[in-house]
Amino acid sequence: MTETQFAAPPFPDQQQSTPGSSAAMDPPPDYGEATYKGSGRLAGKKSIITGADSGIGRAVALAFAREGADILVSYYNEDDDARETKRLVEEAGRKCVLLPGDIKSAAHCRKIVEVAVSQLGGLDILVNNAAHQATFSLIEDISDEEWDITFRTNIHAMFYLTKAAVPHLKKGAAIINTASINADAPSPQLLAYATTKGAIQNFTGGLAQLLAEKGIRVNCVAPGPIWTPLIPSTMPPQKVKNFGKQVPMQRPGQPKELAPAYVMLASEEASYISGATVAVTGGKPII
Repeated sequence: MTETQFAAPPFPDQQQSTPGSSAAMDPPPDYGEATYKGSGRLAGKKSIITGADSGIGRAVALAFAREGADILVSYYNEDDDARETKRLVEEAGRKCVLLPGDIKSAAHCRKIVEVAVSQLGGLDILVNNAAHQATFSLIEDISDEEWDITFRTNIHAMFYLTKAAVPHLKKGAAIINTASINADAPSPQLLAYATTKGAIQNFTGGLAQLLAEKGIRVNCVAPGPIWTPLIPSTMPPQKVKNFGKQVPMQRPGQPKELAPAYVMLASEEASYISGATVAVTGGKPII
């Protein structure tokens, strides 16, 4: 694959309402539909992926399915996108359970785990990927409600889901959290979001130590700028037009370029990797 195959800014003008849709993006995100080839690395595994209706979560779901895993797709209310993810998973010959709902609710997080264990027949992998972000130029513009929504979606839900999942995870299981380059290089316009991503990275490191004796590995992936529906639905027009230009590769990553990191961390090949952050940032170092 050559660099010229990937879309680079400037992008056409496009704005969407939150949470955004893949179908309305120009160019459309590449989830790996035509390129990802599995090799049985997750054969028989049962997984939960939050926010898997589109974006990074869909690419991970597609890759996991082609590697042999069954999947519960947790999402908010983006039914059309979620059905497309289900189609891709089932096309790969794997079981897919769709479960809409609000992960800000601790009860719903517990339900996600209960349904996965019941309908998939167990649980081996938890991918905490769903996130909320919004752009603000001034701290005065961030409402108390916005701050609360960001934390409840991005970090509180991660705690609720993990706490519910751990009793069902056996030795060799994996938890993978989606952090961000913002954990190390916070964007001032994404103050609330970036703060939660720093918390996720810290949560990952502490949890990896806490669960090591159980044989459960915990890692996180730190994406840089990735071309997902979150971008045109949460960022101002000029940032969308030039999205990704700020990193050395001068383009955003495609969702499919994240998926191999999640596959590796979920697989037995990562048996001695825990507490790590895998950066997928287009050449921009994180410390």
